[in-house]
Amino acid sequence: MSNSSSQLRLKDVAALLEVSTATVSNAFNRPSQLSRSLREHILERCQEIGYPGPNAAARSLRTGKTGIIGVMLSNYLSYSFSDAVANQFLQGLAEVFEERQFNLLVMPSRDHVEMASGYESFVDGFIVYGPPQPQKLAQLVAQHKSIITVDFEIEGYVSVNVDNYRGARACAEYALENLSAESGIAVLGLRINDRNRVCRVDDGGLFDEATITIQRLRGFQAAAKKFKRTIAPKRIWHIPDNTHKLGYQAAREALTQDHRPGLLLCMSDRIALGALQAARHLGLRVPEDVKITGFDDIPESHTQHPTLTTVHQQSKDKGRIAAEIFLGMREEKSLVLPTELIIRESCP
Repeated sequence: MSNSSSQLRLKDVAALLEVSTATVSNAFNRPSQLSRSLREHILERCQEIGYPGPNAAARSLRTGKTGIIGVMLSNYLSYSFSDAVANQFLQGLAEVFEERQFNLLVMPSRDHVEMASGYESFVDGFIVYGPPQPQKLAQLVAQHKSIITVDFEIEGYVSVNVDNYRGARACAEYALENLSAESGIAVLGLRINDRNRVCRVDDGGLFDEATITIQRLRGFQAAAKKFKRTIAPKRIWHIPDNTHKLGYQAAREALTQDHRPGLLLCMSDRIALGALQAARHLGLRVPEDVKITGFDDIPESHTQHPTLTTVHQQSKDKGRIAAEIFLGMREEKSLVLPTELIIRESCP
């Protein structure tokens, strides 16, 4: 062939090997599309003629696609990678995208806006997990690319959520059914207002009704109303971050109040596990002296003692479904996934 190896184009190589251009491209970029023997044959022949493979940078310029999907998390990366629920979500995303040989660019929402400058224009679209800072969201929308939201909604975009209200209500109704009339109720909430410290709701207002934790709070309150009980604002704690330490702090405050509550409704398993430890340190028995429930069904919820009554949400499936919608493998419509009450030792 008269062309030097540096001048070989994909179609030249395909003609020389008597296969399609797609077959040559798949040998380099999508090996699962070919049999092992065919791929090895093509790669050996390409090595013989000095063809290094399709140029990825040139391909992205021709198609306008990079094969990179932006994943924006609503929290710091260090927090998101240590959070069991976020980990399960990311695992679900990665399984789908890796299988189809897409790459992920993970971006935090809680950083300086200028630090992420340029990232938004580089990716093919976005999966946004949890509501980002408003200026970050405006940056993404301004790119006019595909956006799938998870655990929150933007008008005009497809979202994937779980039924937080029904899950929380079902859990609270179960807990209240056998709770004595003399036993009080406390809620250990998560990010229900804008304070950056553990505090009670009577120290500040609430976020918008659309947030997932406000939906959980409304579920708890609806269950209380059904049993003709009330949850006073001074019995609702705001916890700014989903950590064991802050859950422990809020639970200790709640359990050392006058007229100690007999039930702690926690908005996450991480908070509930902190509450279990606080109860132990105060010499309280769970569930005899205080019943505790969680939300999420993270792995630790069934390995700690007592095991945790909680609400199972499909964290990994949320990731898989969001990825499949993004790739056109599912119908492009918003979904609300059901939850399941899991009854264990902390509230039998």
